[in-house]
Amino acid sequence: MTSFFQDTVGLSYGWAWFVATIIGILVIALPLMLAVAMIIYADRKIWAAMALRRGPNVVGPFGLLQSFADGLKVFLQETIVPAAANRTLFLLAPIITFTVALIVWAVVPFQTGVVLADINVGLLYVLAASSLGVYGVILSGWASNSKYPFYSALRAAAQMVSYEVAIGFILISVVLWSGTFNLSGIVLAQTNVYLHLNGNVLNPLLFPMAVMFFISSLAETQRAPFDLTEAESELVAGYQTEYSSMSFALFWLGEYANVILMCALNAILFWGGYLPPVDWAPLYYVPGIIWLFAKMLFFFFLFSWVKATVPRYRYDQLMRLGWKIFLPVSLFWVFLVSGYLMLTRVGVGS
Repeated sequence: MTSFFQDTVGLSYGWAWFVATIIGILVIALPLMLAVAMIIYADRKIWAAMALRRGPNVVGPFGLLQSFADGLKVFLQETIVPAAANRTLFLLAPIITFTVALIVWAVVPFQTGVVLADINVGLLYVLAASSLGVYGVILSGWASNSKYPFYSALRAAAQMVSYEVAIGFILISVVLWSGTFNLSGIVLAQTNVYLHLNGNVLNPLLFPMAVMFFISSLAETQRAPFDLTEAESELVAGYQTEYSSMSFALFWLGEYANVILMCALNAILFWGGYLPPVDWAPLYYVPGIIWLFAKMLFFFFLFSWVKATVPRYRYDQLMRLGWKIFLPVSLFWVFLVSGYLMLTRVGVGS
């Protein structure tokens, strides 16, 4: 696109790159915002179906405009800042949460060559950027100057840090097997893994990691059964308790943007990303972005299914799972995968 603006419009390289980058950002961010609105609707519909209820069905055809009506409602509400709160940090916290949820999408490959920044350390960028979300949570709890949000922020920080450690070791296994940190390279390394099927999930060594990554992604996004940060019986609404209007909506949008991101990472790291399920030439005529979106929708259905059916953990159970089960198992799996690769790719005694 940069060369197009250089050759056709006559811009210098610097301006051509700047315009092309801005367009690329908008092409990703605007559909993502629309997707967030629609998956909130889908989430509510799935919960309603599993509870034998109707869900949103009044605003717009089949209730499709319900999310937009809710967005308009919060936009028109007054932003209330508690008198004892730190006003600057209070308003900055949701902005950080929302921004961090967007910047990670810069390295997500939608199909071959369709990625905003195809950097060699894409997976490290995802880890680094997503870990910044904890700052928005901590700031919101502390700046509210209220015990319930502060307690929730501490819970959220401990939870996110705990499961990020396990996720890090899980991703090391994927990187060892693929031989690259580049997300596009990781996708291509999943071609024809077993019986002409694409995806690391078909690899017996990586299948347990795929299951653990899915569960860890639930905890990382604070979805049920790991939604202790919003436990109604003890924390009211968690670190969001004192927020209203658009500041509350930014937390909501950031949460669902992170959910979509985790659905995309599950698909990219273990289920072949934009590759078709079968390594068969005719299937490659379907655009890769269609395959990626289909896999993301499947994982989002699993996210909603778990939320609608699985009871909430106690906090000690949540931390025990992260530190006493996922961490040692994922660490052991790093040794297992690296040992297997040393024996098979280098050769014994060579």
